[in-house]
Amino acid sequence: MQHALVAIILLLAVVLAPVHAQQGERPDTPQHPWMNKALSPDQRAELVLAEMTLDEKISLVHGLSMPRGTAPDPTTAAVLARSNGGAGFAPGIARLGLPDLQLADAAVGVARGAARGRYSTPLPSTVALAATWNLPLGHEFGALVGRELRDQGYNASLGAGVNLMREPRNGRNFEYVGEDPILAGRMVAQVIKGTEDQHVIGNIKHFALNDQETGRQVASVVLNERVMRETDLLAFEIGVKEGRPDMVMCSYNRIDGIWACENPYLLTDLLKRTWGFEGWVISDWGATHSTVEAALAGLDQEMPGDAHFGAALKKAVESGEVPLARLDDMVRRILRAEFASGIIDDPPVTRVPDVFAGFDLAQRVAGQGSVLLKNADGLLPLSAATLKSIAVIGSHADLGVLSGGGSAKVDPPGGNAVPPAPGEMGAIWHPSAPLEAIRAKAPQARVEFDAGTDPVSAAALARTCDVAIVFVNQPTSEGRDVPSLALPDGQDALVAAVAAANPRTVVVLETGGPVAMPWIDRVGAALEAWYPGIRGGEAIAAILFGDVNPSGKLPMTFARSDADLPQPKLPGSDLTPQPVPPPPGAPAGARRRAQLPPFDITYPEGLKVGYKWFDAENKTPLFPFGHGLSYTTFAYSGLGVTGKTVTFTVRNTGGRAGAEIAQVYVALPASAGEPPRRLVAWERIPLEPGQSRTVSVAVDPLFLSVFDVQKDGWELVPGQYTYFVGSSSRALSLRASTEY
Repeated sequence: MQHALVAIILLLAVVLAPVHAQQGERPDTPQHPWMNKALSPDQRAELVLAEMTLDEKISLVHGLSMPRGTAPDPTTAAVLARSNGGAGFAPGIARLGLPDLQLADAAVGVARGAARGRYSTPLPSTVALAATWNLPLGHEFGALVGRELRDQGYNASLGAGVNLMREPRNGRNFEYVGEDPILAGRMVAQVIKGTEDQHVIGNIKHFALNDQETGRQVASVVLNERVMRETDLLAFEIGVKEGRPDMVMCSYNRIDGIWACENPYLLTDLLKRTWGFEGWVISDWGATHSTVEAALAGLDQEMPGDAHFGAALKKAVESGEVPLARLDDMVRRILRAEFASGIIDDPPVTRVPDVFAGFDLAQRVAGQGSVLLKNADGLLPLSAATLKSIAVIGSHADLGVLSGGGSAKVDPPGGNAVPPAPGEMGAIWHPSAPLEAIRAKAPQARVEFDAGTDPVSAAALARTCDVAIVFVNQPTSEGRDVPSLALPDGQDALVAAVAAANPRTVVVLETGGPVAMPWIDRVGAALEAWYPGIRGGEAIAAILFGDVNPSGKLPMTFARSDADLPQPKLPGSDLTPQPVPPPPGAPAGARRRAQLPPFDITYPEGLKVGYKWFDAENKTPLFPFGHGLSYTTFAYSGLGVTGKTVTFTVRNTGGRAGAEIAQVYVALPASAGEPPRRLVAWERIPLEPGQSRTVSVAVDPLFLSVFDVQKDGWELVPGQYTYFVGSSSRALSLRASTEY
């Protein structure tokens, strides 16, 4: 009750909070010809460009910030005062009616708002969204982010990451969308479209191959073109073509020795020419390394400052090193995006967000994205009518649920539910206590909590209860990778001790990605809840007690241990950081920082990312890609393939309503030289008990193709294609072949 009362007070504080002044508003200007909405974004951009001075053009292609330890001049200070306090700021041009660009990190909600008195909905991690396999829900996710960006006065999002989970220990996996390029690309496209539908500039990142945090600013990824196009770059291709973002953010790392933000193959040849991207390329923060090389390669805007695209770029244009036509292209792309997105015609107006709508969506995503990994003997759902005692153990379940860290972190309403020790940063916990939610579901039962810091104490409590629910966690964050798949802080020993004391043990995992589970054979049930957001406790309890029938499926493979991964040791983890001098322009006395020496990442699995590696190597995963249980059962029948359309029937053979995510995989002809199978389509099918539904799924020809480097294009290899349909990559009950 106390926590519920606090939540109500917090909500009232939000609802009664004063509305902030409007930010990023279009200045009051005469009606220039480019303000004619009947013109196309391209026409409007050309009209503006024709009126711009060289200095005005330069002002649009970089952000505005000040190095630490320096004070801005009065003019710069006045411009900086217009910043909304987000991750980035680029001043507009009042005389032309161009608004300030107010950019915010927004992968799982608008980041870093609490310090400015703003509320943002902490959504579940995007890997949880991927686990829903629900594309319309992805659009809702993006739309909520877009609305709350506008509510806070922002007009551009820096969210929507689609880096593949090649490295399951990557600290940013929680803000990405899994290991399969088709699932990841299609889901992120919906998030982008949802955001841009709110008249907010959308983004896709980090382009490309920024698949680990260790050494991200020095490492060079070495992969051949075919591998890149069929894996990581395919996810971006789908995201760019289906989502049509206005921005693409290039990444920190090198590709074959060339920085991503000055890589002409990535930025110009592929993104702009081959894929037809019409927006602009923005650098990751501090990822610009040159002026002439970066501009000629296709980078359009430097962030957060102007070290390379300010005075240095103006000089390069005046000397002819960078053609004026290239600068015009950079500016034109930004202008076009501002018109196409609607931020000029419909600028954001700040207001208090719809808190309850955010709560509702957060709980639906957590409910659909949580994955029931194991459920021996039907231990779940729990029955409130028959349970007399419940032990809730570990992971601060009495206070809140875990979130990811770094630039994607959304401030918890009311502050961190688990305050860190003095002088420590600590993980962030959202105030949605599973303990309270479980007590609300089982009001007649004795529900006791143990912190889980002492396995002996936890086991003693578990022994006295009808069921034990152990919460375990894996904190992850931008800027660092986890050392291994093992749970930290002795949590494996905790689970083992509790399971030994009570065989009716349920484990709830709050993780940013896959983890090893040496205890899995000794527990009754396991539920992967990811980082479940502001209504995580309620969503978890709803699944545990059967109010929600789980339907989530894994968007990645869970390996049994690091030894089963293509690279058992994280690349770069054995290197020693070396001190490097401060960057040019740093204030006097700036501290030297440590950085890993340059190294290569080769990714020996090549095309065989994730489940394709396990299939090709005949390795048995802990849990396969696409796996996820339900409280009901489903049967598949009647597979038929006509052209590139797959038809089959799914029937709910159990006693509960539920939703099945039916997955379609294809084995290409042997001559294609591909991994054994690839995901090409899926359908989320809600069914009542006994109900059946026949579905027809059209398979995109791109998803059946291989990339021919010599022809510089995709091709369908002639031969036999075998289709498989089922409930996961390792549970495929239907099979049919056809010739193309």
